[in-house]
Amino acid sequence: MLDYASLAAVAAVAREGSFEKAAMALGVTPSAVSQRVKGLEERLGAILLTRGVPCRPTGIGAKLCAHVEQVRLLESEVVHDLPGLAVQEPGATTVRVAVNADSVSTWFPRAAAQFAAETGAMLDLVMDDEAHTAERLRTGEVLAAVTADPAPVPGCKIYPLGAIDYVATASPGFISRFFPDGVDAASLQGAPMLRFDRRDELQARWVRLSWGTPVSPPVHWTPSTQGMLDMTLAGLGWSMTPLLLATPHLDAGRLVQLPPHRPISVTLYWQRTRLAAGLLDRLTHCVRSISAVELARAGNEGRGPGSGPSRQP
Repeated sequence: MLDYASLAAVAAVAREGSFEKAAMALGVTPSAVSQRVKGLEERLGAILLTRGVPCRPTGIGAKLCAHVEQVRLLESEVVHDLPGLAVQEPGATTVRVAVNADSVSTWFPRAAAQFAAETGAMLDLVMDDEAHTAERLRTGEVLAAVTADPAPVPGCKIYPLGAIDYVATASPGFISRFFPDGVDAASLQGAPMLRFDRRDELQARWVRLSWGTPVSPPVHWTPSTQGMLDMTLAGLGWSMTPLLLATPHLDAGRLVQLPPHRPISVTLYWQRTRLAAGLLDRLTHCVRSISAVELARAGNEGRGPGSGPSRQP
């Protein structure tokens, strides 16, 4: 039998990033956490955590952490039906989910709020690019994910959610300064561009689709959806903005859509482990119902050609 007290210590270190923070989360001393982890590693004959800043699980450690999270979720449902068993960790049940930043800044908060109101459960959101969130699910780090990957992760169910539409935008002042004679490939070459991070290729994709040639303009790095919108409004550069966020600013004239007014659509999917857990079922219902309304509304406001993964080549 597995030693679940020791497994919980490993999972806490992997989740919190250090033995000290894991000890605080578990309500024990760092020495106790260290002894549990070391004892389990010795019994299994395998290293479960790479010690560093932060500490990270090894391959086998990640599998055991995923197992612990699934067991904890199932136990929470048994305890709900048999409250006399509620002697384990205090606090509400937490579900760990991988979500992309643009979803968190647009439609996902409504789904999260509905789920929390209906269940009393907590969410632990792991932020990553939508092209990489499925990998978090594949390694067992999370129980569900919003992803742009249409390939089902083994052992998971997949549901289409709809699409986030992006439009190329800039402030009126930026347009006047950098595009006095109009927008084309040549003028885009010299106009500062905003990118989320080094994996963000959405702007480059829009240029290739719209103008048929790559450009390499100066870049401002802005690793925040809201921050990128604020920087665009301030005139720092042009960017691809989720239509859900851009619409009120376009209507008010604070932003202008760059010609040829060609949106790019990014299809999203919800993937979740097949674990038979009521909380995951409820979260799936909330995500699907809210995304169906929010993403369809945005799409009706201006979807165009050019669908595909967003901030990837």
